[in-house]
Amino acid sequence: MAGVGPPPKDPKRRARANKDPVAQTILRFEQAEAPELPDFRIDSGGEDGIVEFVWPERTREWWATWVASPQAEHFSSTDWEFLLDTALIHAKVWAGDLSAAPELRLRVAKFGATMEDRARLRMQFAAADEADAKRPEPGSSARARYGTLHALPTPEDKKASGDS
Repeated sequence: MAGVGPPPKDPKRRARANKDPVAQTILRFEQAEAPELPDFRIDSGGEDGIVEFVWPERTREWWATWVASPQAEHFSSTDWEFLLDTALIHAKVWAGDLSAAPELRLRVAKFGATMEDRARLRMQFAAADEADAKRPEPGSSARARYGTLHALPTPEDKKASGDS
């Protein structure tokens, strides 16, 4: 299955310093507002002619979840267009056409729908960053953790110094 796996490693962290064969294109990011699920009509192909498409209530709830998700603040206009097309697939699945379920799963994975998807996309929630900041530095020495330690005098040391 193509497209699964971690993204390429940052060139600065690679063991070898081979140059990328294709230069990376840097784009200006413009956050886009989430569109509403559109009202539209479809040709039923029968005697009814054109009928109004009705979004399943479950798809409306699904859309509202994506609009309110933390990932949404990083969506551009093309992301919202792709997710709008995905909403049609979601509606198809909830209307009973389970043959569209694999495509739905692949599409929502691109947006970080599950914990596994977010890990693969290297997404973290801010609470995890705050918890990591409170964690002690790995590999700190006992002296750094507990300060300078002094041994207690043994009974032999007390006898030698004349203390009882």
